[in-house]
Amino acid sequence: MTREQYILATQQNSLPRTEHPQFYPVGIYGWRKRCLYFFVLLLLVTMIVNLAMTVWILKVMNFTVDSPLVLQSDRNVTVNARNHMGQLTGQLTVGADAVEAQCKRFEVRASEGGKVLFSADEDEIVIGADRLKVTGTEGAVFGHSVETPHIRAEPSQDLKLESPTRSLVMEAPRGVQVNAAAGDLKATCRKELHLQSTEGEIFLNADTIRLGNLPVGSFSSSSPPSSSAPRQTIYELCVCPNGKLYLSPAGAGSTCQSSSNICLWS
Repeated sequence: MTREQYILATQQNSLPRTEHPQFYPVGIYGWRKRCLYFFVLLLLVTMIVNLAMTVWILKVMNFTVDSPLVLQSDRNVTVNARNHMGQLTGQLTVGADAVEAQCKRFEVRASEGGKVLFSADEDEIVIGADRLKVTGTEGAVFGHSVETPHIRAEPSQDLKLESPTRSLVMEAPRGVQVNAAAGDLKATCRKELHLQSTEGEIFLNADTIRLGNLPVGSFSSSSPPSSSAPRQTIYELCVCPNGKLYLSPAGAGSTCQSSSNICLWS
């Protein structure tokens, strides 16, 4: 090989090749691609089923924007409240026979203003309404004492305080006032009615004071009775030493006698 041929061959080998570059495709093919499509389809089906179940639950519970939330159960509905430590702090149970609430304090508030209408705890029960109305035919039954500043009946209705088997006591340090503005005041008892004032007096103020069914005592006069005497229509009110009242036939003078049969047998 001549020198010129060697140089020509060397230059041809050093020249850049002008062939086209090869490209390799990148992606998911084969079974990987089919698995990906399967998972996407499964996710889509799960979303559709979840949406359908949500719509069905809302329809069954009658939950709409304009209606309240309704919770139904064949036995009872229980709502629990817990603190951050998981301890039970309150419970509301609605059953077929009763509604039970277990909490430290139970309150019922008005929708306007938030005024407490009813509250209950271990120490007391407070009724904050302007008026407490009992519509039962037997009235209200209290096992122990009741403290209230005012008791009144409905308009055109009677107010009756009664203790069928025990006693009825009304006490107040500054006085007890019983008033019937447009009707009668009646006190009835089976045995004795006591009006007692330890330091003051008992004052009866009226145009007419009537004491019915008072016994009539006898009066022994020194003069013999006359057959032509008029019928006795005027009597004198007498008081025995023990405080018992009786009537005695009126005469020219007082006919009251401490030895009257009414005072002796009372």
